[in-house]
Amino acid sequence: MQRWRGLEDIPEGWGRSVVTIGSYDGVHRGHQLIIGKAVQRARELDAPAVVVTFEPHPSEVVRPGSHPPLLAPHHRRAELMAGLGVDAVLVLPFTAEFSKLSPADFVAKVLVDKLHACSVVEGPNFRFGHRAAGNVDTLAELGASYDYEVLVIDLYERGEAGAGEPFSSTLARRLVADGEMRGAAEILGRPHRVEGIVVRGAQRGRELGFPTANVETLPHTAVPADGVYAGWLTADGEVMPAAISVGTNPQFDGVDRTVEAYAIDRVDLELYGLHAAVDFLAYIRGQEKFDTLDALLRRMAEDVLQCRDLVAAADAERATP
Repeated sequence: MQRWRGLEDIPEGWGRSVVTIGSYDGVHRGHQLIIGKAVQRARELDAPAVVVTFEPHPSEVVRPGSHPPLLAPHHRRAELMAGLGVDAVLVLPFTAEFSKLSPADFVAKVLVDKLHACSVVEGPNFRFGHRAAGNVDTLAELGASYDYEVLVIDLYERGEAGAGEPFSSTLARRLVADGEMRGAAEILGRPHRVEGIVVRGAQRGRELGFPTANVETLPHTAVPADGVYAGWLTADGEVMPAAISVGTNPQFDGVDRTVEAYAIDRVDLELYGLHAAVDFLAYIRGQEKFDTLDALLRRMAEDVLQCRDLVAAADAERATP
């Protein structure tokens, strides 16, 4: 899959393409539906499928300080899109000047002049151009002049647990913030992930017999609510069942909020300086301050047993045909 940053990165002589546009944070199941349709239409038309997205998030430019927590960084989104069959991802730097493009200018400069769109696939709530003045109707009206079709894809709705709400990044962020990891996974189509470089912490886990990888998360990451979780730690090419702690470590009067993952039954790992990913399966309990160190150790041992069982069950379920 090709990755371009800015219109100038698009290769000379690029032919007609099927395009979809959006922030696509999280590449959740609604996004997958839209992108999947774009890929399908691209194969029907014998054209490449291109996703156009933005960096930074448009809200940060339009309303500074309002950058939402991110469900996935751009490189992770690109990986997920590649898995859906996308041929190229165009990341457009979203600047104050760019935000002032009218819907007509956006279509002319991006979709027509550079990507030569023959088909554009969007969800029903798609908005674009200065002050979000353009919608799918605008897109279709301009398409009649520029000879591209517009396909509008309805988003699936969630089941009983979501009270019929459509899949959305906003809802997924809210569930993550509340520690509702199973609900977030229902929307995302996979466990929520945070990632970053493993850095040295206070190393208390090692002293207590539960050495943890302290993952320095990327800016604006959607970090789950404070607490203990079952999940997986991926580092150095290995996926390991994990007990995960999010919070300030109140037992030792901590201040900084951290994400630490203990790879269950692994005390031999040396991960400092490596990139690691932490996938959250289920919430176990909230952060607590125990009366004694022995009480903390007993509870940590119980947490690990519970996490081991939950991850083993999830792995077995995924392995079942």
